[in-house]
Order: sequence, then structure tokens, then C-alpha cells
Amino acid sequence: MAKLYFRYGTVGSAKTLNLLAVTHNYQQQNKQVLLVKPKLDTRFGNDEVKSRAGLVKKADILVTDETIFDSRDFEGHDCVVVDEAQFLSKSLIDQLRLIASRQNIPVICYGLRTDFRGNLFEGSKRLFEIADSLEEVKTTCAFCNRKAIFNLKLLDGKPTLTGPTIELGAEEKYLPACSICYREQLENQYVAMGDSAPGQHAPNLQ
Repeated sequence: MAKLYFRYGTVGSAKTLNLLAVTHNYQQQNKQVLLVKPKLDTRFGNDEVKSRAGLVKKADILVTDETIFDSRDFEGHDCVVVDEAQFLSKSLIDQLRLIASRQNIPVICYGLRTDFRGNLFEGSKRLFEIADSLEEVKTTCAFCNRKAIFNLKLLDGKPTLTGPTIELGAEEKYLPACSICYREQLENQYVAMGDSAPGQHAPNLQ
């Protein structure tokens, strides 16, 4: 039986670069790869998967929360790769689980673990629950040399905990941060604001 993989990391950890490298390696061996991405991710075009390093490929399937996969679309493929898997619904992750199990096709999902408040995304939560393999794609904090585990959101260049959970952006909006710098950056910002954001304090991380 093929496996369902979840390779997760913070922003800036080269997850999409890793995905595109895996796709390239399969194709170099004349193997068929099916590339899936959420339709809502339009940062680099409606159907493009692009890394910050500049590599780009066209997605084969764009999904929404209402998508029902047709098993025939996966026939003849050697691997399925999924970009921005954190945005997928629980139902879609369950469908990918069945593709790996019943059609014997490895499914490799890439995505964030948590949002900028430190809460699991729906798709990530389900992958942690049912994936066969969990692999962290590591990078360092933008403010020190410790390992990044949080996604620090910026608003007008300043750290913030406000706004919707899903708000697309790149380096101008999100930075990878370790737990210490994440807390310090947010606490320093709210002190500078005179604590004018009630209920939006940084999490009490030790």
C-alpha cells in the first residue's frame, strides 16, 4: 500500500521548492506526476505552482472545499503531489488518504502546520491525524539562528495578530520565527502601541 505523506514547515522553508524537485525527479524517470493545488491560492497565477527560487509548474487539478475527486483522474500516475495542503478541507484530505490506500499511489502533501496565531489549519490537523509519514521541512528564524516554528504575520511591516486566518502573502506579509522571537516581536509591538489591541496579546509561550 502506498503512503500519505505530510511535509510541513513554516513560511520560507522551501516547501514548494522541495515539491517541485520531487516532481522533476519523477518526471526525469519518465514517471507520471499529478500536481494538485487549492484554487484559492492565486499568488502566482490561477494554476501555477511557483517557488520563491523561481521554479514553476502548472497544476493539473485545482480544488475547492466542494471538490469530489474522480478516481479515474489518478489512473496511470506514479505519484500525487499537493501544494499548500493546509488550505484543504478535512474531506479532501480523507479523499487523498483513500487514493493512497486504494489506488496504491503515493500522495505527498506540502504545507504549513499552523496559522499566524499558532493554530492548526484544518487540512494540516487532518494530515497529522491520518498521514503515514510526517516530515518537517526546517528553516531558521528570521531574527536569530534558532529553528523557526511559527509564522509571524506583518501588517504595514509590523507584527500583528489581527486579520483573517487565511490571508495570502509572501515575505512582505509573513516571516518564519522561533518561539522566543515570535513572542518578543509581538509583545514589543503591542507595548509600542500602548497596548491598544485588547484581546490580541501574544500567546504566553515559554
